[in-house]
Amino acid sequence: MLQLGLLLAFASALTTNVALLCKHRGAMAAPSVELTRPLRSAAALFRSRWWTIGFGVAIAAWGLHVVALSIAPLSLVETTISGGLVILAWLAQRWFGMRVGPREWIGLGLCAVGLALLAITSAGAGGGASSSYSIEAMVAFEAGAIAAGVLLLVSGTTNSFSRSRGPLLGAAAGLLLGVANVSVKALTGTVPGNPLSLISPWALIAVLAGVGAFFALARGLQTGGAIPVITLMTVAANLASITGGILVFGDSVGSDPLGIAARCVAFAAVIGAVAVMPASRRLTPTPA
Repeated sequence: MLQLGLLLAFASALTTNVALLCKHRGAMAAPSVELTRPLRSAAALFRSRWWTIGFGVAIAAWGLHVVALSIAPLSLVETTISGGLVILAWLAQRWFGMRVGPREWIGLGLCAVGLALLAITSAGAGGGASSSYSIEAMVAFEAGAIAAGVLLLVSGTTNSFSRSRGPLLGAAAGLLLGVANVSVKALTGTVPGNPLSLISPWALIAVLAGVGAFFALARGLQTGGAIPVITLMTVAANLASITGGILVFGDSVGSDPLGIAARCVAFAAVIGAVAVMPASRRLTPTPA
């Protein structure tokens, strides 16, 4: 079952990349997203054909993701999904005609190295696919991640960070997606046996975090380059999910000093990738 979970996670990663690149094209053809007018902005996005196509593909990817979460450890699923970044640049160039600059290639390369190390150490960590968790740990993690995500979201909409708006919003979207992933992982342990457990705080948090990520990603794609925004969103989502798997569900960080050191190097490589990614250079999206 573990191999099936990883296969589904990889399929989710590939499908998610295609969806995000479709969304980028759609977001650039739509009017500017206004967070103070969410319904109007959402309607404008869905009037863009490419955004709607990307949203449909993303739903399929999310379904694969949920099934993978139900049969494999959270940290291992998210690590496998992170590996999809290594094909993001190829898809962007070959299928969507985007130019990928040297700094973006370096950033993706560092991500690939870091995520490969995470994959190797996760595979040997021996964590289970259990959905049992501590309420206190869940509340503390979700509260901290949501606070950080909202702070990044607000920072990405101010003039003080005009050159970094896209990356900040991408990171905000990723953190909020990580919150949703942790909530969904908790629900996979209760919903199959008791559908009424969907009426829970974790389901509400997953929905609200998903909505926040929706608008943060849309605006981020409009104000930042596709590769930096998508990369930062993916990195933030997966680091948040992996951290949640360790802190909330007890996924292993490694059973020996070498494994723990490798994970530390992996996290450092991913942080380095974030540092070298270029700042926003997108033009203002097409007005209505």
